[in-house]
Amino acid sequence: MKNVVTIAGSDSCGGAGIQADLKTFSALETYGMSVITAITAQNTTGVLMVRDLDVEIVREQLKALFDDIEIHAVKIGMVSNIDIIDTIGDCLKSYQAHPVVLDPVMVSKSGSHLLHPDSKDRLIEVLFPLAEVVTPNLFEAEVITGDKIETIQEMEQAAVKIHQLGARHVVVKGGHLSGDAIDVLYNGKEFIHLKGKRIHTRNTHGTGCTFSSAIAAYLARGYSITDAVYQAKEYINGAIKHSLPLGHGVGPTHHFYDLYTRARQ
Repeated sequence: MKNVVTIAGSDSCGGAGIQADLKTFSALETYGMSVITAITAQNTTGVLMVRDLDVEIVREQLKALFDDIEIHAVKIGMVSNIDIIDTIGDCLKSYQAHPVVLDPVMVSKSGSHLLHPDSKDRLIEVLFPLAEVVTPNLFEAEVITGDKIETIQEMEQAAVKIHQLGARHVVVKGGHLSGDAIDVLYNGKEFIHLKGKRIHTRNTHGTGCTFSSAIAAYLARGYSITDAVYQAKEYINGAIKHSLPLGHGVGPTHHFYDLYTRARQ
């Protein structure tokens, strides 16, 4: 079994953040570990409070894992301030961690800002060059590039710009466009369109976290980047299709839908 670590914030309602990542790792037959960067008080209706952890405990969590355990992939999610970004970058370079999947978490689905405004440039400068793949949604791609994105062609243009910032591969997620849910994968040479049928549900909490952690799990298991992204797309589509109507707002996806289905047979 391959070992995968998530570096991200904690979601108290369990649908996103490290909770979603660990569920995904387990569902995809990898051993999951976590480095917590922040604690959030949130539920399906929104984020009520965010508290960053201090740099020292983030650093020590990283050292504790890398000094003891062979790690086959790293997923980075919510990293909200410059000091934590620098600490993660230093540790990953020191341990030559690879592959790294970076989900540039900026704003929650409820509209809460999860990345300090002054941290965007440092996130790009420090972590993009370490990433095997960066997975922004349309809003995040707009913030990173400064461009409005409303078409597939504009997604491709954004992917090129983000690739030029240092990431070896880019997946611009098109879930917020109308029509089919099409993501664009760019490897520096060619574009691959990953098409998926749009699933009409409001219960999509944690989809970005789940998708990126699924890519990390498949990369850890030896899949190529293209195959890992394809498989992650299939997995998140199933998790959304079987999403859970939890709470009074945006419910979570069902990370173990396949295991539950097989268990009933």
